[in-house]
Amino acid sequence: MNKATEEILRIVSDWKGSFCGAYSIREDGKGIERMSTEHVHITPKTDKPGLDIVVDDGTKGESLAIPACVTHGGVDDLVYNDFHIGSDCDITIIAGCGVHNDAGEPARHNGIHRFFIKDRSKVTYLEKHIGLGKGTGDRSIDPVTDITLGEDSVMDMETQQIGGVTKTRRTTRATVGRGSSLIVHERLLTEMDERAETEFEVDMNGDGSSVDLISRSVAKDDSYQAFRSVIRGNAACSGHSECDAIITGHGRVSASPQLDANSLDAALIHEAAIGRIAGEQLLKLRTFGLTEEEAEEKIIQGFLK
Repeated sequence: MNKATEEILRIVSDWKGSFCGAYSIREDGKGIERMSTEHVHITPKTDKPGLDIVVDDGTKGESLAIPACVTHGGVDDLVYNDFHIGSDCDITIIAGCGVHNDAGEPARHNGIHRFFIKDRSKVTYLEKHIGLGKGTGDRSIDPVTDITLGEDSVMDMETQQIGGVTKTRRTTRATVGRGSSLIVHERLLTEMDERAETEFEVDMNGDGSSVDLISRSVAKDDSYQAFRSVIRGNAACSGHSECDAIITGHGRVSASPQLDANSLDAALIHEAAIGRIAGEQLLKLRTFGLTEEEAEEKIIQGFLK
């Protein structure tokens, strides 16, 4: 792997020269390293770029890393990864992605991930995105995540975009079965003239199903963000959506939540707050000797934790 890939891996997947457990590393549209374990099987697709990942029934305490790296301009990487999680599993998946571009040509990664999670399983999904490099070309990341949850299962997602991505369209769709839960914590930072669109669409089809969706974002400078969510309660279920955003400079944020209660026993709620940093917060930190810029950065760091 090249130096840019190593830098991306350290940032998005806590890589320290190796991974514990199963892994597959993708660089500029090609798989460069891959290893399965006894209970986690990684197989390249034969009909299109991507992987089939199969986790055996009863697999617990294992991790899977599938980082993807684009390291120069002129690359448009598209990959399809399917995850088949057996019943009674508990597994952590690390799916970081980074685009490094020092050129004037655009560079893009588009990962389409589908999850098929059987009954009584838990998947913890960690995803960091970052853009690096000094080139004028776009650094785009467009992830698509499709989730099918069986009964009494949990998908716990923590997604972060930590800077430098000029354009992104982030799409998550889920179908939640009886007694199952989808938990999503999204953290998003845009700067300069970056653009970010986030779309969530969740159907709760089983009694006792639930979704908890929390998005926290900061739009700085001349950047723009659009947040759209649709939560449908089709059974006796509970759904919660929360969108909190801070704007600084000339940043702009648009939030469009939608709740569809298609059952008398669906309990759905949405909360949203968009605004600037409160003046009293800045004043308090400045009394400790921080400049206004340093105080603002401290507040933003705490907000995105």
